[in-house]
Amino acid sequence: MAADGANQGLERAASVLDAITRCGPSRVADIVTETGLGQSTVSRLLTSLEMLDYVVRDPESGTYRLGLIFLAMAGAALNEQSVFRHARQPGQHLAASLGLGVNVAIRRGGELYYLSNFEGALAPKSFTLMGHRSPLHSTALGKCLLAELSGDERRALLPDLEPFTVHTIVDHERLDEAVASVHRSGYSTEREELALGRSCVAAPIRNSEGDIVAAISISGPLSALDLTTRESEIAQRAIEVADSISTAMGYLGPRASTQHPHRA
Repeated sequence: MAADGANQGLERAASVLDAITRCGPSRVADIVTETGLGQSTVSRLLTSLEMLDYVVRDPESGTYRLGLIFLAMAGAALNEQSVFRHARQPGQHLAASLGLGVNVAIRRGGELYYLSNFEGALAPKSFTLMGHRSPLHSTALGKCLLAELSGDERRALLPDLEPFTVHTIVDHERLDEAVASVHRSGYSTEREELALGRSCVAAPIRNSEGDIVAAISISGPLSALDLTTRESEIAQRAIEVADSISTAMGYLGPRASTQHPHRA
């Protein structure tokens, strides 16, 4: 019983931290709404988490935000990611040379996780995407990450394709076509499928076995990326950098990975 109670306490504390992560600085009432926990339970958990420096309370607004201790945790977690280590410098150079945004992401279950993002002068952000999650079907990164799965596996993983804009792919037949194009051309595109006014081109990153383990994208406002006239140019840059990262991770090309055929 004690062990069950401890587990329940950990799960509740994790749900509080997750709510603050997703929503940003939050009041007790906000966290109650997000987690479904009682107010007294949330207040008690926040007091304990504050004592451990996991959260910090703003005395003026009464909101709670994540503590700086998570910076050390995030840094340690990122440095253990081989993809992050190999992609960080090429990603920085690519963003600087194009003036656009460059993102690197991996798949965890039915979502993509951003490992890093770099902003060029034409695609500034007031926040970092690092650690954020996004849907797979409505992003160029996600389409690359889904390219390692069969159609049946994609349908099992994502039974419902949520619409985010009028341009979002919401049926699996169209998603199959988008994923198939990754195998044909070596890259994927996204035009206003996740957010209006934004577009993106991504290419897959492979490990030494030839498996797609991550993807790198070039993104920005429609006017800055200008895929109508620059798709081929932008795609070639994404593929070149993705290939260089894959090579650094031990990928030797299709001949070296014939035992791991890619499944459309």
